[in-house]
Amino acid sequence: MMEQSRLPETYEILKNTVRDFVSKKIAPISASIDENDEFPVEIFREMGKMGFLGITIPEEFGGSGMDYLAQAIITEEIAYESASLALSYAAHSNLCLDNLYRNGSQEIREKFVPKLCSGQWIGSLGMTEPGSGSDALAMKSTAVMENGKYYLSGSKTLITNAPYSDLFLTYAKTEGGYSAFAVLSTDDGFTRGNKFSKMGMRGSPTGSIFFDRIELDDSRVIGKIGAGKDILLGGLNSERIILAFLFIGVAKKALDSALNYSIERKQSNRHLYEFQLIEEKLAYMYVRYRTSRLLSEDALRKVEAEPMDSLSAASAVLHASESAEYIAREAIQIHGGYGYVKDSGVERLLRDAILGQIGGGTTEIRKHLISSALVKSYKRDGVIPE
Repeated sequence: MMEQSRLPETYEILKNTVRDFVSKKIAPISASIDENDEFPVEIFREMGKMGFLGITIPEEFGGSGMDYLAQAIITEEIAYESASLALSYAAHSNLCLDNLYRNGSQEIREKFVPKLCSGQWIGSLGMTEPGSGSDALAMKSTAVMENGKYYLSGSKTLITNAPYSDLFLTYAKTEGGYSAFAVLSTDDGFTRGNKFSKMGMRGSPTGSIFFDRIELDDSRVIGKIGAGKDILLGGLNSERIILAFLFIGVAKKALDSALNYSIERKQSNRHLYEFQLIEEKLAYMYVRYRTSRLLSEDALRKVEAEPMDSLSAASAVLHASESAEYIAREAIQIHGGYGYVKDSGVERLLRDAILGQIGGGTTEIRKHLISSALVKSYKRDGVIPE
């Protein structure tokens, strides 16, 4: 996160609190989370009791009353030891809970938000479908009005937390365009598919969900009917920035590991860091780590002021995710054969980092967003946006 001298005291206290929690509760089990592909439910619920899950939610609804900077701090600190748990945290706290609170009715806020803040319930975002990933608006799920009720049919896939979630902030086509609904796992007509076995981010459960004419009344509509597209697009930029900080956490762990090993390890009576080719690796790793942080901190400030600033958000997550994968790969190379062994913990960082260029919008989509926004801004103002 921001350098210690630049963090306001409240956020510094938060960072130290999260770091202590991660050190005591998450670090000791991070390897087994990955090895056994096991989601630590009780640890997740404890994060709710600590106030982490509802960090951006006002206190009157069970949250901590803070902001995206606080959410970014928590995400990075968790990701340093367990990127998979950080991913589940971000999906719950940012994609589901924060969006639900910002766009939900008073009834939704009172009925559902406190349960998600406390960790009693786990949440997911239901957007990706078998035939629509990057083109999210090509979704096939529909909610049809019949006799004053909405009947939701369709499916979602590759949904983070799906095997465990109690509430899904779900998008579907409606007569008015696209709409968002609060769907519960207890609703008649709701079923889950099997949990996917993934290359990385193991321990962050991912799966499919199915809707067979789930009956929903007006109280389950998030925002207004037909406003789903605006809700979806309005939440994407904060998601991109939170993901950027997740991969900054991965990059920091990889750089830490590489530095420690290069100082401890000797070859030909010389420390690894004394070899010029290793020096080059460490230099580039550090530069990419630092530029990822600076770009993401800048984007965070800009998106809090202008939520639709996709240029800043996409730039941050593009650079941070590419850099995390690069740094993790170089960390393995510096470790040599030991880096390829699971017990080192280094190879897991690369497997986890690879998701950064796929999940939450692919690298290719981010480049498209950046280029489009850049050209539009330059045509309008005649200067490169800062």
